[in-house]
Amino acid sequence: MLVHYSNSEKEADAVVAEIRKAGGRAEKVGADLRQADGPHILAKRVRAIVGDRLDILAANAGISKAASIEDTKIEDFDNLFAVNVRAPFFLVQQLLPALCKGSNIIFTSSIAAHASVGALSAYAATKGAVDTLVKHFASALGPRGIRVNAVAPGVVETDMSNFTKTEAGREVTLGMQALKRVAQPDDIAPVVAFLASDDARWITGDTVHVDGGSKL
Repeated sequence: MLVHYSNSEKEADAVVAEIRKAGGRAEKVGADLRQADGPHILAKRVRAIVGDRLDILAANAGISKAASIEDTKIEDFDNLFAVNVRAPFFLVQQLLPALCKGSNIIFTSSIAAHASVGALSAYAATKGAVDTLVKHFASALGPRGIRVNAVAPGVVETDMSNFTKTEAGREVTLGMQALKRVAQPDDIAPVVAFLASDDARWITGDTVHVDGGSKL
């Protein structure tokens, strides 16, 4: 397994160590996906490790920034689209020689692509673009036997959702969900694993909502 990092090398080290402790193989690879050549650099480093075959590509890197329409800055807008849309597009492009029949691509979308959640219009637009890429990539790569899907989490308790650590943030989160608890990364990961598995062999071009019944 290859673990990509941009800023959080220490977290990448921890993930690699955990996988190795469990008997698996893992390496970390770094690249700044805000840069135009970031996906190309990352793909080159990945191919140097995996060679000519990559079975699963889970494109989970992403950034978020809340701002009203009036307060959204061009630099922030461009960074959101660079990391959340441009990077996965060109990462797939550059890794196509290693993707083959039976390979799986899994993107990360968001509930924000389908419902209004806070002051996240620019971020939501990137995730709407991801959902569009899923369908177009699935159609284009299906004849090669490559499946393309996405998961769309709701609010998950991660560093990107620090507001869930406040009482007000938790109340807002729980108020829009049918299931009354804040999601953890472990609630999302099994769905990613399912989409990557042969059990999901007849699913492609789909975005699976994993959001605890948000905004029903």
